[in-house]
Amino acid sequence: MSERKEIHPYHHPAGGWGALKALSEHLIEQRIPIKGAKTLRCMNQPEGFDCPGCAWPDPKHTSSFEFCENGAKAVAWEATARRCTPEFFAEHSVADLATWGDYDLEMVGRLTHPMAYDGATDSYLPVSWSEAFSIIGRHLKALPDPNMAEFYTSGRTSNEAAFLYQLFVREYGTNNFPDCSNMCHEATSVGLPQSIGVGKGTVLLEDFDKADCIFIFGQNPGTNSPRMMTNLRDAARRGASIISFNPFRERALERFQAPQSPVEMATLSSTQISSRLHQVRVGGDVAVIKGLMKVLVDEDAAARARGEQAVLDWDFIREHTQGLDELETDLRATQWTDIERYSGLSREEIEYAAQVYMKAQRAIIVYGMGITQHRRGAQNVQQLANLALLRGHIGREGAGICPVRGHSNVQGDRTVGITETPSADFLDRLESRFGFKAPRGHGHNVVTALEAMIRGDAKVFIAMGGNFAAAIPDWQLTQDALKRLDLTVHISTKLNRSHLIHGRDALILPCLGRTEIDVQATGPQSITVEDSMSMVHASTGRNQPASEHLLSEPAIVAGMARATLGQSSVVDWDGFVADYDRIREAIEAVLPIFEAYNTRIRVPGGFHLVSTARERVWATPSGKANFLVFGGLGEDPNDDDPETLWLSTIRSHDQYNTTLYSLSDRYRGVYGQRDIVFLNQFEMEKRGLADGDRIDLVTASTDGLERRVRNFRVVGYSFPNGCCAAYYPETNPLVPLYAHDPLSFTPSSKGIPVRIERTGANVTDESSHQDQCNQRS
Repeated sequence: MSERKEIHPYHHPAGGWGALKALSEHLIEQRIPIKGAKTLRCMNQPEGFDCPGCAWPDPKHTSSFEFCENGAKAVAWEATARRCTPEFFAEHSVADLATWGDYDLEMVGRLTHPMAYDGATDSYLPVSWSEAFSIIGRHLKALPDPNMAEFYTSGRTSNEAAFLYQLFVREYGTNNFPDCSNMCHEATSVGLPQSIGVGKGTVLLEDFDKADCIFIFGQNPGTNSPRMMTNLRDAARRGASIISFNPFRERALERFQAPQSPVEMATLSSTQISSRLHQVRVGGDVAVIKGLMKVLVDEDAAARARGEQAVLDWDFIREHTQGLDELETDLRATQWTDIERYSGLSREEIEYAAQVYMKAQRAIIVYGMGITQHRRGAQNVQQLANLALLRGHIGREGAGICPVRGHSNVQGDRTVGITETPSADFLDRLESRFGFKAPRGHGHNVVTALEAMIRGDAKVFIAMGGNFAAAIPDWQLTQDALKRLDLTVHISTKLNRSHLIHGRDALILPCLGRTEIDVQATGPQSITVEDSMSMVHASTGRNQPASEHLLSEPAIVAGMARATLGQSSVVDWDGFVADYDRIREAIEAVLPIFEAYNTRIRVPGGFHLVSTARERVWATPSGKANFLVFGGLGEDPNDDDPETLWLSTIRSHDQYNTTLYSLSDRYRGVYGQRDIVFLNQFEMEKRGLADGDRIDLVTASTDGLERRVRNFRVVGYSFPNGCCAAYYPETNPLVPLYAHDPLSFTPSSKGIPVRIERTGANVTDESSHQDQCNQRS
């Protein structure tokens, strides 16, 4: 598909007719206008399949059309009529495909056969499943130490496949589980347990129907979780205050036209979403949060001095928390001039938001990767927990903290054992159920796995889904390390960049998608997923598989395990693959929170995994929720270095993670291109730049290595001073591997110090990776 390169403002609300038009275009582009429409009727329905996109939960009473624009794009992308066959690979070498853009690679279609890399011809050749498993087994058995292998997991993976995967890998002998959550919400998984004893949110979907106010930090729901817009619209229409903090004035945070509202669609009207939308400086969220808490603490002291009702919830604080004195000391020492400088907001703006929060009896705090993907991501999360605890907004109906996870089952994978730091209790139960000695040492996360590859300590990489080579930071170092591996294996549905950044030996193993029927020895199977609010429910595909040669993810895991562990394995792999109920019985035996698993998933809507913090039971060493002090205010505004900008890498509206549905970004008015840098008028004029100029972005690195992306177009856009934004994965090369949160190891992709240089005249033919690749159509 060829798209005209244009930049022009988008004046319409989020959703509405624009969403319906985009949906129909994507169904046609994937050649499934009728099949796709029928498939969508089954999505997020009790007897259908779970959306393969985001992890926003389903309402208890689903409508006939329980899907959003981007979820529908995800289904169209998976259910496409296009096919990537052995004949295609015979026509294109890896070197040839490496010149293609990411969008064009995935548009080839669904993978149909297992493929193995042939170095003599620099191409992928078809291989039988048995030979593919034998190759994996030979490589893994040849390693002198199991810790020389890395086992990656994408959030697409079901609970059943993830549990079998960790079972195989732990019987093999390692806890090396770099996971997609390491790159997004690991700051939540690490930060929240220290605060409230659980690494998940504390709200249910129905809490949004009861909240008086909703604070949104670093989250763009209109693109990243569009079904959330229904809940925000309903809250706004019944009078709840919604205060948003985001460097962009995201269209969905401004106004939304509900496609399911006949009145709004017929009258072209819309609903205002945010009562106030504050464009916080990149990296300045914690300054805002500390400013809000400072107002609360000061107002509380003043109110009590006057003999008036306290602002803080002292009954809750005294019974359930500890550490407030230290937090108050830090807040009182924090100066408003510094808060304003770091946040980019005025004291008056922060005080207004604090007044809204103080008046609310039920407040929900929502956040996304604008909070977590920073060098102090875990501490950012903890400050939001502090804000909730001050007013007792955890464990109260209509209130709580709500991290918005990304991919459909990224939370469920972690729950069933995909973690590099398993608890002793989990390993004890695993050993008791299966009878093998589980490894006890901490394994690798994404950052430490990449470091091991760079050192040469890792030799094999196996990925259960995802597009690892594109998603990781610091491409110059990390992609070169991937190419030096002995074996890379990708379990995938579509061709992507990672298949071309391969080891000496490489396999592409095609699996069933979420929308497809999975038939095993005992008949059709269902898998299960866990959403952002800890609801677990069944998902049953309805379409015929894209190829007769596809295997399910559990079957692929079992095939790898049999080839690697052989007769010595104590696991009945064939029995598990024959009937997924048996996998769930094993999960229940190891994880008691899944009690009556098979019974409860057969109830429409599934069941909730209880959050102890929601019940005001604090699984911390002290048995209390902890106020935790952050000694700083976020990323330094660099006032003494006006040439440095803070870059935030962002997603376009036509994108999900590294998957591109087109080269456009409708809500920001960008069409047919992705080599874009968003910069405000002040920063453009300061540098003598005009809209449309071409520039290079260069990381202000501290290790002496140059990190540069070339020939990006400047687009004037409302954005805070001292900051800029550009799309990922195109700007992932600018994110140094060393730039990560020291607590959670989350890469700081939302806060990278960069400098702008004009693109030299001698590089007109050495254009950006986007111009080289993504314009091929």
